[in-house]
Amino acid sequence: MKKILVVLLAAAALFATACSKGAGSSTKVGVSMPTKDLQRWNQDGANMKSMLEKAGYTVDLQFAANDINTQISQLENMITGGCKVLVIASIDGSSLSNVLATAKKKNIQTIAYDRLIMDTDAVSYYATFDNYKVGTLQGDYLVDKLGLKSRSASDPVYMEFFTGDPGDNNINFFFGGAMDVLKPYLDKGVIVCPSGQTAKAQAATLEWSTERAQSRMENLITSNGYSPKGTKLDAVYCSNDSTAQGVTQALLSAGYDASNFPVITGQDCDITSVKNMIKGTQSMSVFKDTRTLASKVVEMVDAIMKGSNPPINDTKTYDNNVKVVPSFLCEPVFGDVNNYKALLVDTGYYKESELK
Repeated sequence: MKKILVVLLAAAALFATACSKGAGSSTKVGVSMPTKDLQRWNQDGANMKSMLEKAGYTVDLQFAANDINTQISQLENMITGGCKVLVIASIDGSSLSNVLATAKKKNIQTIAYDRLIMDTDAVSYYATFDNYKVGTLQGDYLVDKLGLKSRSASDPVYMEFFTGDPGDNNINFFFGGAMDVLKPYLDKGVIVCPSGQTAKAQAATLEWSTERAQSRMENLITSNGYSPKGTKLDAVYCSNDSTAQGVTQALLSAGYDASNFPVITGQDCDITSVKNMIKGTQSMSVFKDTRTLASKVVEMVDAIMKGSNPPINDTKTYDNNVKVVPSFLCEPVFGDVNNYKALLVDTGYYKESELK
């Protein structure tokens, strides 16, 4: 009898251990990232894979080369390959309805990662940063650095505007948050946009492309005569670092240097942009610690596999045109030349040698 009891207790202990780790290494999670071409997606993918594997999952990580059909094909393979949960940073948030309908039929749950997946009821949860706050941080930074509160239309600042891909729902929050801060100054003439391109569609940058942002900024420089000795340019609002880097390259080619560089915003704290902040050719970048986001997604996956409720702190904001998607929003913070060491180096996000 004692032997039977020992065996039963041992079995119960093993079962409890397995449950505490989700379904263990037999459970496969599919992670779909848009591209390897941007540093942040490489970091996001690596963080996600590492943390999920440490939690006991098998991970199928795929990068879709910014091609929608490739992402759909990769997701189809994940579904047929036995993935129990899909974590997706979509290229185009409105293009995945059919493939996710297939996933839903197979009882595969989907977590939208950083970018909301639109027009489907098959997305279960959304993990991201407070994207509206990203925009307001950028807007508030410009208000502060340009002294907008103490200026008038007789002493305006001259600014141009860049945001990201129109297929990425996040630009509604990034650009919307920033414009909620800046529009009152535009309306009063305290901010002047010489090109007149202040609408989201006019400021959009397909694929968040550095090259496209550089080309557009070069056209703005030519058509408006911006240069250190020509038409004044005080700032360029950029929603993220890849667009900021394109703008920076165009301005450097036009003769600007650290002594007269316009205020440039950004997002992601990419290595190139942090180096530019140190050199004085980008002013700030909003830091979204992808380690925090990845760890929250692992908690979500664990909860799904255990049949419990994932961590959620927003049930009102993110409507994908079919449903309001339960979300967890992590907190973004801004980084600049004054705090980047404490924010990025001291926390182990980067090595100091990487920023030289």
